[in-house]
Amino acid sequence: MARGNRIIEDRPTSRRVGALGALWPFVRPYRGQVVLALLALVGTSAISLILPLAVRRVVDNFDDGAGLLDRYFGAALVIVALLALGTAARYFFVTRLGERVVADIRKAVYARVITLSPAFFERVMTGEILSRITTDTTLIQSVVGSSLSIALRNLLILVGGMALLAWTSVKLTGLVLLIVPAILVPIIVLGRRLRGLSRQNQDWIAQSSGTASETLLAAQTVQAYTAEARSIDRFDDVTERSYLVAMTRIGTRAVMTAIVIFLIFAGVIGVLWIGARDVREGAMTAGQLVQFVIYAILVAGGAGALSEIWGELQRAAGATERLAELLSAEDALTDPAHPRDLPQPVRGQIGFEGVSFRFPSRPDSPALHGVDLTIRPGETVALVGPSGAGKTTVIQLIQRFWDPQSGRVTLDGIDLRDLARVDLRSRIALVPQDPVIFAASAADNIRLGRPEASDAEVQAAARAAHAHDFIAALPDGYGTALGERGVMLSGGQRQRVAIARAILRDAPILLLDEATSALDAESEGLVQAAVGRLAEGRTTIIVAHRLATVKKADRIIVLDQGRIVAQGSHEALVAEGGLYARLARMQFTDGPQVVELAD
Repeated sequence: MARGNRIIEDRPTSRRVGALGALWPFVRPYRGQVVLALLALVGTSAISLILPLAVRRVVDNFDDGAGLLDRYFGAALVIVALLALGTAARYFFVTRLGERVVADIRKAVYARVITLSPAFFERVMTGEILSRITTDTTLIQSVVGSSLSIALRNLLILVGGMALLAWTSVKLTGLVLLIVPAILVPIIVLGRRLRGLSRQNQDWIAQSSGTASETLLAAQTVQAYTAEARSIDRFDDVTERSYLVAMTRIGTRAVMTAIVIFLIFAGVIGVLWIGARDVREGAMTAGQLVQFVIYAILVAGGAGALSEIWGELQRAAGATERLAELLSAEDALTDPAHPRDLPQPVRGQIGFEGVSFRFPSRPDSPALHGVDLTIRPGETVALVGPSGAGKTTVIQLIQRFWDPQSGRVTLDGIDLRDLARVDLRSRIALVPQDPVIFAASAADNIRLGRPEASDAEVQAAARAAHAHDFIAALPDGYGTALGERGVMLSGGQRQRVAIARAILRDAPILLLDEATSALDAESEGLVQAAVGRLAEGRTTIIVAHRLATVKKADRIIVLDQGRIVAQGSHEALVAEGGLYARLARMQFTDGPQVVELAD
């Protein structure tokens, strides 16, 4: 929770509703819909302002005959019909625009975030990102699809009503204007407070979502360590903080609304009292006073609605800022403006030249230090060493999830920083220690490696990975949905699906990060044979803590504290003594101590 709290505290508070201007790039493609919505909005506002004129004529000409009254009321009916049609049109165009804009924002935010490097996710929780995509966009949808048009309509009525008030009676309008400064003061003062509270409220909602996402995804671990109570307390604490900020925001807005409405209608009552006296003295007609009253009510209602909508606009401004942060988030990694092309076909030679690397979250602890390594095309290299030696870091640098602080990593002699990341990673197949299985069918999970693959190719890859039998036994075979994170499968089965995925990808570089750690002895033997066939003609890098799985590698690289301390064949390294010989002795004679090698 400390990390999330720090993120919240570091965020600036929204100080202006003008932040909503960041939505314009998403609105611009739909200018036609905006114009139609504005025409409907202006039309309905104008019709609303015409009605009091008709009422004045009815009142002042009440004794002029039934025929004239009939015409006035008939005209009023036509105006009401136009108002209904205009309001319906405004609702249709504005609501459709809101839905379209929010859908585009969600797509843009997801498209941006999914491409960001791991450094970004060290700073921002996944649950918080999901909150921004859902909660924040819902706020924006409410504003673009409703509140903004209502605000514009009330603004038009306010401005038009004030002009018609002045046309009806300059004296009474002047008295009304005296009230305006008193109304603006609470709007400005309390409005600033509302902006800050709205942003804090949304931030705590995001933190609550992030906390829930983190623990729910690890529900079995939480339960295994009987940490349910602590998790519940943590979630309750964050949610309660969100609630308390929301209550403060709601209270502040309620106070502002009460003050503004009271001042508006108190002023109107005072002005009407003066107007009634003018009618009695013959200074104005009864119809003029009724017209003024209606316009005053319209103006007062418009001002009151604007004070309420102002709070919604402030919340949406805060949400827009938060989404803009994601859209403009700087990535630690970028593709070059003019990426180089890899040779065809890719040979698969990988080089580390004086590579030193520290994770941003651990700047005082080097993960790799001065590593020089050349992996020849088609060579199978195993990386071994104690936990924290830097084995997985090598795998991550080859995929360019990070860039080294010094030195360079190359593929076929080209610095990875000179390549487009998509071009680089399309040449790599990965089998991680903890494979990710998506809530899709077994076939679609395997096709992640090559979406255009045929059913026959998918099944061939599954057979090679010793996965066909258990997949075929599923209720719908290859069409069976495997559930979130592959809950329908055992750990070994998930691993074999991941291996099938890598086999299907058919890439020139193969990365195996503890790829057989979850397999039983029989399955491991079969998968090792499949991996052996898969590795033929490919550059293969194996990370393993069980040395029995790497004995046949062309070369074994021994890492310790981010440095290469030895390399060679299994037999040569055992004969040489040192760290590898000690690890081999521990595994082959003192089996239980093998846990030291877990990475």
